[in-house]
Amino acid sequence: MLPISFIESMQGVKGFQKEAFLAVHVHNIPVTSIRFNPFKKKLLKQLSLADQLDEKVPWTSDAWYLKERPSFTFDPFLHGGAYYVQEASSMFVEQILQQAIPQPAQEIVLDISAAPGGKTTLLSGYFKNGLVVANEVIKSRAAILTENVIKWGADNIIVTNNDPVHFQRLPAFFDVVLLDAPCSGSGLFRKDAGAIAGWSLENVHTCSLRQQRIIRDTMGVLKHGGLFIYSTCSYSTAEDEAILDWMVQEYAFEPLRIQLQPNWGIVEVRTTQQEAWGYRFFPDQVKGEGFFVAVFRKKSAGIQPVFRLENNLTQPAGKALALLSEHIQLPENYRVFMQENGFRAIQNHYWQPLQQLAQQLYIKKAGIELGGLKGKDFVPSHELALSLLPLTQMNNVEVDLETALHYLRKQVPAIQGAKGWCTISYCGLRLGWIKVLPNRINNYYPAEWRILKD
Repeated sequence: MLPISFIESMQGVKGFQKEAFLAVHVHNIPVTSIRFNPFKKKLLKQLSLADQLDEKVPWTSDAWYLKERPSFTFDPFLHGGAYYVQEASSMFVEQILQQAIPQPAQEIVLDISAAPGGKTTLLSGYFKNGLVVANEVIKSRAAILTENVIKWGADNIIVTNNDPVHFQRLPAFFDVVLLDAPCSGSGLFRKDAGAIAGWSLENVHTCSLRQQRIIRDTMGVLKHGGLFIYSTCSYSTAEDEAILDWMVQEYAFEPLRIQLQPNWGIVEVRTTQQEAWGYRFFPDQVKGEGFFVAVFRKKSAGIQPVFRLENNLTQPAGKALALLSEHIQLPENYRVFMQENGFRAIQNHYWQPLQQLAQQLYIKKAGIELGGLKGKDFVPSHELALSLLPLTQMNNVEVDLETALHYLRKQVPAIQGAKGWCTISYCGLRLGWIKVLPNRINNYYPAEWRILKD
């Protein structure tokens, strides 16, 4: 049963059809969608979900609805980062980018409230030559975000764990800012009973104030001409249209209009005060959950960035680099640095932005963790196995589904491999490391990620 006060608050909202809206929540037919990893799809020899693909998500490239929700836990392709399970409505962010930045270059992008990582991985795939800073203020959610970014495998994502106000130290630094704002969550009513129980008009008001604070804290980080994308999973006008009016009034943003296809079922709205454009997703009209999104272009020049260029990231000594090169050969366009006694690698053109970020923020993950040295022995990281880096100097063992699941449960796989470190691959997709010793095989899959279900 949906809150009566919520239904009353929706009267007069454009696109709201009470009877159809209530019916879709009563019948509650689940909708599952996935978005393929553009960096890894070409590596796959086959896809376990191929027979489950139903129809494409129309506003996004290479994203599909599934005929039914499978048990993702038992699909090695999920653990190896071949795709991301993401709600279809939220993928509309890519359509906004396609129309606003049709030819992305080397943009620096901020996903200010990024966990669990759906939009971060989408941004990473769209800005293939850009740099995505994925921030999450809550420590436990930052850990989930990091796990999903590691599985994605791309090296153009930096994960930070900071309060949004900390980004004021980086004026006019970003080309794009995405705020998927914390909200009252009414768009999740169909899939989360807790969202229904926790909804109230008071919470809507509290969330609206919080959204304004986050926007105020991060507004200065956007460059002149940059894009600000604002979204919520709320239907409430206080968190949607009212916020758009406030943004235009306070910051003189230029609202951008996105062209829609009639068969998409998305409701276009225009605010009464400042005539900003917004886009509503109702689950009785689109194949997806409740969502709201708008996009603006910054007109004011703002403060020009001034950065110190001191190198606050540790550079490995020549001897350590020589030992590392005996085990892994990186492409020439990569730079190696140290973090918490581990080797990391990042492409050269991300190096200066990373230094600037590291001066001002807590960096939880940057580039790809390669591993560390134990004496003269190189101990590779799990992140390296899931990355896109070529591992031509390492052995690889291709396994079947049963063996892959044994490995993902952190059991000892029954395989034959050359002695030493080996990657485990399923259908061409790397899943992690084993070490083959004379009398046993050690499974190095992260214990905290292992499959626990039988």
